[in-house]
Amino acid sequence: MAELINRPDYLNQLIQNKDVDLVKIVTGIRRCGKSSLLDLFHKYLLDNGIPASNIIHMNMESLRFRELTNYLAFYDFVSKLIVPNTKNYLIFDELQTVEHWEKAIESFRLDYDVDIYITGSNAYLLSTEFSTLLSGRYVEIKMLPLSFKEFLNFYEFTSDTSMEEKFQRYLQFGGMPILREYKFNESRSNQALEGIYSTVVLRDILQRNPGLDQTTLQKIVLFLCSSIGSITSPNSIGNVLTNEGNIQTGKQKNIAGKTVERYISILRSAYIFFSVSRYDVKGKQLLKTLGKNYIIDLGFRNMLLGYRDADRGHIIENIVFLELLRRDYRVYIGKVGETEVDFVAEKPNDKLYIQVTESMLSPETRDRELRPLRMIPDNYEKIVLSMDRNYITSYDGIKSLNLIDWLLA
Repeated sequence: MAELINRPDYLNQLIQNKDVDLVKIVTGIRRCGKSSLLDLFHKYLLDNGIPASNIIHMNMESLRFRELTNYLAFYDFVSKLIVPNTKNYLIFDELQTVEHWEKAIESFRLDYDVDIYITGSNAYLLSTEFSTLLSGRYVEIKMLPLSFKEFLNFYEFTSDTSMEEKFQRYLQFGGMPILREYKFNESRSNQALEGIYSTVVLRDILQRNPGLDQTTLQKIVLFLCSSIGSITSPNSIGNVLTNEGNIQTGKQKNIAGKTVERYISILRSAYIFFSVSRYDVKGKQLLKTLGKNYIIDLGFRNMLLGYRDADRGHIIENIVFLELLRRDYRVYIGKVGETEVDFVAEKPNDKLYIQVTESMLSPETRDRELRPLRMIPDNYEKIVLSMDRNYITSYDGIKSLNLIDWLLA
């Protein structure tokens, strides 16, 4: 087994839910660390006195289990391994390969004394059929690639590497754990990312949606990558891609907004992109039109488009969005009159308004970033995140924080 590096935030969520009568489901894009997390949890069980015979751990993409493609065969196979009259821990990796797996899982819960842990690499795992059968009886743990704090623990740096240099590596390579073995070799890292991306597109998208046009899918992916942090709509994307296609080929081919909307929905289901709605801060309501899209990991974006320093503003905005998700916020784009707040982040008893900019040094930028926050009438925390250091820390109660410090807080 390869060296396991702890990801305590996620492992603790599994430990806290151990022996709770809920199915634990870890979701996230392929190769973000779900299998390693289950290995870590398996080790935790052994270290805490659970006999190995009481732990059934299966990766369903292994050819050893190639015959277990339907829930009946799967149920019969696992039932023979369960130790009677004692608690068993069932750990199933990439369970979406088993058709109607949810029927077997519900039967295990009814027939045996079991604690169940599952991973899956696309949102079809949490399909309507599953939600109906196990409604209220599961907890989802949404796993993301490495945060910057985790990135610092994963990689080895020389003692003279500054924090800003480490952050620059994070911006360029992203947080997919597999890249650790390539030690920031750009060519090999891009090959690894391309392999993951191709697997996601082929297995989790095209195989499950055979009517999709691969060329159109790729065009939409590239457009979303290049417009991170920009307000878009399916119709506007369709118009741009239609015009580009007509210019390149000389042939008329329309890409309708509804087509774009369907493709983006499928990309979300494969955990490649997140779509974020706008929220009218003063009217306190969600807006149905226009929004932004963010990518699951910047390494993929840089692999597809190439890394450009000129994009840093949008890149760091993407990083802040992902960090807010890690901190369990529900995230929106804020509309305040005719201005915009980058993020409105909500929890049941908390709200946070955040602006993200590379620098606050110029008076024009300060005015642009502060004006929307000053227009918000409530007293929830308002923050501007930038790469600046040793600068004014507060403007009329609005905090100005260094982005790296905030990520490591």
